[in-house]
Amino acid sequence: MDEDGFRLKDQRVCIVGLGLMGGSLALALKEQVAHLSAVDSDPAACRLALEREVAAEAGGDLRLAAGADLVIVAAPVRAAVHLVGELGHLLKPGALLMDVCSVKRPLVAAMDALPPTLSAVAGHPMCGKEVSGLIHAEASLYHGARFVLCRTARTTPAALDAAQQVVSAVGAQALLMEADHHDRVAAAISHLPYLLSAALAISAGQRAEGDPAVWELAASGFRDTSRLAGSDPAMMADILLANRDAIHQALAEAREALDRLQDAAQGGDLQALLALLSGAQRFRREWEDTRH
Repeated sequence: MDEDGFRLKDQRVCIVGLGLMGGSLALALKEQVAHLSAVDSDPAACRLALEREVAAEAGGDLRLAAGADLVIVAAPVRAAVHLVGELGHLLKPGALLMDVCSVKRPLVAAMDALPPTLSAVAGHPMCGKEVSGLIHAEASLYHGARFVLCRTARTTPAALDAAQQVVSAVGAQALLMEADHHDRVAAAISHLPYLLSAALAISAGQRAEGDPAVWELAASGFRDTSRLAGSDPAMMADILLANRDAIHQALAEAREALDRLQDAAQGGDLQALLALLSGAQRFRREWEDTRH
């Protein structure tokens, strides 16, 4: 990377992956860079990107990224690790590589192995939707979101500054974290909520098979708490496998909390139940206060 200064508006940028995150990133950046191209293995996604002018160029050949100054991988975690390795042999010296994957340790490890001629910063924007695909992409998706940046062995001060410019350009707020720390936190506040939502949907769905009243009565409470269960199963399975150690710990903590709630309710212990529920309410309000 040019140590003399990085100006986003002068860069040729390539987004690898045209799903919700990559498509939204392309929409947010396309007017702020010199040239924006995109790579996706799905021809339909590439056609849609060109039809909607999401990118100036789009195709399935990864070599389309070869001339880019900045490449951002927006693919499922395990595919992204493979793509980082491939891009290491394709990108021109001085290029910067980033990603937007939900699990950081595998990506940091892959970036650590890149040639020293390349720069790399791992990233994860804390935003998204329960729907997937380019058709749902929107330029405002990143607005106001925390965007975690993780240093790698290929992160220079200039690379980190460039990554922070990208974060600012899409309307997000950069937050520096170590990869291990990120993955433990993401397991607790992103991956575990999905699993709890999925468990609720499975439980209610199985009950509904023998009792149609379940779906007749289900309203806003079920809608809100089961929303994440509508996420793309393939995408979520990829995340859960990639971060399984941290998720195992988060699930153990959730089971312990459920056991305490069950014990208090089954034992008729009003004071214990009120203490637990009041604590839950307080934690929720603490989170709400941080959003203001």
